[in-house]
Amino acid sequence: MSLTPHQAKYFAHEITRKCSSVSMEKLAGALLDAQVDLNPHQVEAALFAFKSPLSNGAILADEVGLGKTIEAGLVLSQKWAENKRRILIITPASLRKQWSQELQEKFYLPSLLLESKSYKQAQKQGNYNPFEQPEIIICSYQFAARVVEDLMLVRWDLVVMDEAHRVRNVYKTGSKTARALRTALTNTPKILLTATPLQNSLLELYGLVSFIDEYAFGDEKSFRARYARLSSDDSFAELKERLKPICHRTLRRQVLEYVPYTNRTPLTQEFIPTEEEQDLYDMVSDYLARPNLQALPSGQRKLMTLVMRKLLASSTFAIAGALDSLARKLQRQLNENQALVDRLDELGEDFELLDELADDWEEEEVKQEPLSADNIAAIEREIEDLNVFRDFAVSITENAKGEALLEALEAGFAKAKELGAADKAILFTESRRTQDYLIRLLSENGYANQLMLFNGSNNDEQSRQIYKDWQQKYLGSDKITGSRTADMRAAMVDYFKDHARIMIATEAAAEGINLQFCSLLVNYDLPWNPQRIEQRIGRCHRYGQKHDVVVINFLNKANAADQRVFELLSEKFSLFNGVFGASDEVLGAIEGGIDFEQRIVDIYQNCRTPEAIETEFQQLRLELDSQISSAMQRTRQQLLENFDAEVHDKLRVNLKESQQYLDRYSTLLWELTQFQLQGKARFDAKQHRFTLNEIPQGLSGVASGDYQIGKNIKDAHTYRLNHPLAQYIVGQCKQLETSPETLIFDYSNHPQNSVALAPLVGQNGTLLCRQLSINGAEQEDFLLLAGFTDQGESVPSETLVRLLSLPANLSGETLTSHEQQQLDQALASLKDNAIQEVEQRYGFWFEQEMEKLDRWADDKRRGLKDQLKKVDDELKELKKQIRQAASLPDKLKLQRKARQLESKRDGAWREYDGDSQQIEQRKDQLLDQVEVRLQMSVSETELFRVRWQVN
Repeated sequence: MSLTPHQAKYFAHEITRKCSSVSMEKLAGALLDAQVDLNPHQVEAALFAFKSPLSNGAILADEVGLGKTIEAGLVLSQKWAENKRRILIITPASLRKQWSQELQEKFYLPSLLLESKSYKQAQKQGNYNPFEQPEIIICSYQFAARVVEDLMLVRWDLVVMDEAHRVRNVYKTGSKTARALRTALTNTPKILLTATPLQNSLLELYGLVSFIDEYAFGDEKSFRARYARLSSDDSFAELKERLKPICHRTLRRQVLEYVPYTNRTPLTQEFIPTEEEQDLYDMVSDYLARPNLQALPSGQRKLMTLVMRKLLASSTFAIAGALDSLARKLQRQLNENQALVDRLDELGEDFELLDELADDWEEEEVKQEPLSADNIAAIEREIEDLNVFRDFAVSITENAKGEALLEALEAGFAKAKELGAADKAILFTESRRTQDYLIRLLSENGYANQLMLFNGSNNDEQSRQIYKDWQQKYLGSDKITGSRTADMRAAMVDYFKDHARIMIATEAAAEGINLQFCSLLVNYDLPWNPQRIEQRIGRCHRYGQKHDVVVINFLNKANAADQRVFELLSEKFSLFNGVFGASDEVLGAIEGGIDFEQRIVDIYQNCRTPEAIETEFQQLRLELDSQISSAMQRTRQQLLENFDAEVHDKLRVNLKESQQYLDRYSTLLWELTQFQLQGKARFDAKQHRFTLNEIPQGLSGVASGDYQIGKNIKDAHTYRLNHPLAQYIVGQCKQLETSPETLIFDYSNHPQNSVALAPLVGQNGTLLCRQLSINGAEQEDFLLLAGFTDQGESVPSETLVRLLSLPANLSGETLTSHEQQQLDQALASLKDNAIQEVEQRYGFWFEQEMEKLDRWADDKRRGLKDQLKKVDDELKELKKQIRQAASLPDKLKLQRKARQLESKRDGAWREYDGDSQQIEQRKDQLLDQVEVRLQMSVSETELFRVRWQVN
């Protein structure tokens, strides 16, 4: 298509104009750039988060597995495009890397992980507040709460809180982390992501909403009095209405038309340890149960006990290495005669989850005293014991669990074949030493040359070669990010997909990678944290999986505690079967799973008989039952879920509209690129692909080579709206000179017929294009088009938009003064209409805020009245007692008490009057602030005015 500078200028302004938060077009640029197959419910959720510029945020509460990270990513992309880049993501420690990778791979957004080590390092290098960075900041809840003073110093454009149910108890005085974060982030726009906004009490919902907007409800007391029991239909309907602007929830059953789900099929592989393995297990268990251990100091004891027990259950090779590490640490401690030695370093080389667990497991630091003679003697005895245990573990070269793996794989592959799935399996272990054992075992039993490792470092020879080959293959494409960690993970996934049959992975593979092409998963070592198991299975059982996923779990038949843990995970948490896996209710009940994991460790530590184990697990079951309340489930459904028909219709509209905008924006970007890179690039219009041969003058940071518009581009740079080359092209086109000439449009050779344009063939006329920018609660741009035929007939703006999409050439004829005046008058009318449209929207937002503040004031007054009523009721009861008193002294005593109460009531009424006035004053102040935000400033920029002719 041949473009004129006028059309290029118009397209450039069209593709970058700022749209209202109520328009689907608001997200058009983010939708174009996102490297994911977007589903309409995700677009709907992102739009909901932008619903009103006066809002302080939203709770996005879609059920598990519907892509809340994608929804937040769309919002983040849009903020980034608007140059609002002070963005913070607070997430559980285990999800930090996953967030970073998703932002980079799916949205091309840079991020920085902050934790204690990197934070202190940045401060040493002169950055006194490491939250001040050019990237999106990602940190854990615990870390954010520890550095809350620095957090408060940044004026954040947006804060996203993942797994936000962790702060739902903010209304309780004991919730220190939640309260610290709420205080630090007051008046900051926030998006809270949680599948379980309501678990045990409606007050949790109050807590989450108060995180978003402290004026959505009065206070905890008034909320409790008004809604805690939802005794009437009216109060229920009112609460639902008040939650509607803040909380958005979509269910999996509502999107089955767009998101097909497969099933999970569990297989259990039982095994019985050999006599030597059982003896080793008993020895180490007895050792871990000792009241005082030199190798496990009290400040680290719970965490180290968990690690040792996990390694003991993994393999004799894993526990042998751990025992050796502890013995050597103790020996170094003796040699250097020092009290404090960090026992965690070497264990972390084998058990990769250690750093993340240490961030979540908060144990009190115990002050270390210098070594005494008794200490030295105890350490020497313990070193001797550890060496004995280690030597015994090393002597065991065959593991019953390993032998059982050979049977399990055979059964698993047979099942996968029966289901029509690919001949691939991912095998999870929690130990790198067990990884090494398994690769030896499988190589010796028919799987040689079919294996690969995946762990936190991947520095083995095979992995290095895979990475090197992958870099060579994708040289010159955006597949290479420049981050070795991200690129190594991508290389390993590609190799697994194209070459390997079995990936033997540590927990490093449980987050941030997508393995929809694999449908056989083996939990060789089973975590005790249900959320970690769900994370693992979610690598395969996710959107895009075409087959049922087979999940194999190992069960030690000789261990009563192992059997009870497996029963809980399987039956109570429903992790291994069904279409959706673990339910929101269950995962929400255990929050991060840390407390649950600690309970399991305590049972292993303290219960020595099957009867004691059974009793403790029965108690744990009862506690889970009380946390997963069917009554609260019904309340949640009625309060937070919309009617299916309503949701379904809205999703259909979203799907259609978003696709239209995607098509239009990609076409505009393509046309602008062809126009601006004439002579500098070779174009393939069918694929929206071009080869950049000459880099435009003055443009740095852009490479020559192949570029393509689209998703999942592997052999070229992904060309997108926010790519530096596209930004340069759009910027250049917006500055084009556009003299008042004649545009001659070619409709006759246009492949598509248009009912609107056909009547203009053979006619001439005039056209004026002006950009109207309105700044107020949000910035919004309008491209106003006014036009006439030479017969004086007005041409609708929609028709002029279509006209500008036709191929065109320039001629030298210009406009008369009469034609210019006619266009100016028509455009003035369009301007008035646009301003009126915005004013109506602002009026609606103002009404919303006024209604919210009225309700807030009503809540506060109602709370005060409730306190007064209690005093009145108490006084009424006291007067009744006076009348019934048998003796005069009793009557006088009660009368004095009544007078004191009346005085207290009078004071309470005076306080009520004063507080009521303060509430009204505060409401007026807030409304004044809203009014200031809604004030508008208007500016205009003329793009061009021309004559036109249609052939």
